[in-house]
Amino acid sequence: MTAAIEGKPEAPVLFSTEPTDCGHLIGIMTLNTPKSLNALSVEMCQLLSQQLEQWESDEQVVALLLKGSGDKAFCAGGDIRKLYDSMSINAPLPNPYATEFFGNEYSLYRQMHFYSKPLILWGDGIIMGGGMGLMAGCSHRLVTERTRFAMPEITIGLFPDASGSWFLQRMPAKTGLFLGLTGAMCNGSDALLANLAEYAVASSDYDAIMQRLKQSNWQSLADSTDKCHNRHHNSAYSIVSRALAAQPVAELPASKLATYWRPIQQLMNSGGLGDIDALLQSDEALAQLDTDFAADSWTQRAVATYRQGCPVTAALTYALYYKVTDLSLEQVLYLETNVAVHCAANPDFKEGVRALLIDKDRNPQWSRSLAECLSAEGQEYIEQHFTNPYTKGAHPLGDWLSDTALGNEAVR
Repeated sequence: MTAAIEGKPEAPVLFSTEPTDCGHLIGIMTLNTPKSLNALSVEMCQLLSQQLEQWESDEQVVALLLKGSGDKAFCAGGDIRKLYDSMSINAPLPNPYATEFFGNEYSLYRQMHFYSKPLILWGDGIIMGGGMGLMAGCSHRLVTERTRFAMPEITIGLFPDASGSWFLQRMPAKTGLFLGLTGAMCNGSDALLANLAEYAVASSDYDAIMQRLKQSNWQSLADSTDKCHNRHHNSAYSIVSRALAAQPVAELPASKLATYWRPIQQLMNSGGLGDIDALLQSDEALAQLDTDFAADSWTQRAVATYRQGCPVTAALTYALYYKVTDLSLEQVLYLETNVAVHCAANPDFKEGVRALLIDKDRNPQWSRSLAECLSAEGQEYIEQHFTNPYTKGAHPLGDWLSDTALGNEAVR
């Protein structure tokens, strides 16, 4: 049976626990705004963060599972309507609501990455943007035949944020750069290849998986003499891994990234962003690169998204991909905050949201062409996005870079 924690059925996040056979608890967190495909709001991030903190100190809770309500999506991104409304001409830099929005969201991701108990993702349905940030922060990710993920920020003039700069960098053969530039929609097999998931299960397997977790020998935690704090060696993580590995592997749709990694790698290594753009803008050049790749409807949709997308986003995506190569997760999120707050003050993000979500005319008028972004003046404009827009001590994530930051503590 499910034991309720608190909160009304209409709450944006629901919390409950499932008792294990040996008397422990598994915490269940359910994103509960299915009409908006469980898009993340400031309130949802705060509720998740508070519950994570509470359950981390509760010795009865041995593992947590995160899922979305409804049958369409885990989480399709951030709830940006209020953010759009805050992006007025007279809004200051930094925009206070943008600071609240991105500060709470990014703080939650950092909390998840350094969490001391297993975080299990039920990654069924659509996962985009902010949902990808949640996915990246979980220790055990399950995907199904219905999983569809993407970082489609190029369609709204933002950039692949939500720790996207961090996890896109960690995908093989520069496939992450391709996904960031094109917003290509991928499946569960792609997630396994791209280091965003560990387990392939059927969408009908949820109850069976919960049963395996509940029947696991959690009592062994109390008997363990292993004091290692590395979560990948902690026995709770091993218990979850064994339970999930025992579930029969489901047949998922074939991975496009596995099929086309070579032409993608060649494309992303063809030169600078201008060279990549020249190939992406030419059907003939793509066909010369790889006929099957160019003819696939998956590729064609991705290329069309790029061609219609925001050039400033493309320039930011490319610049970030190389800027964060040697940065820690906390440094990446700090930098993403700077870029996001600048985007909230510049015209393309507001225009992209207007065209896609407000007026829905799907005809954004971008502020610059890619050629203009690559000019000396354009490069200066792109670089301005990385500067700290806050006064000394006011950056919402500023204390992450101190000697006592959580990331530094984790490696001592």
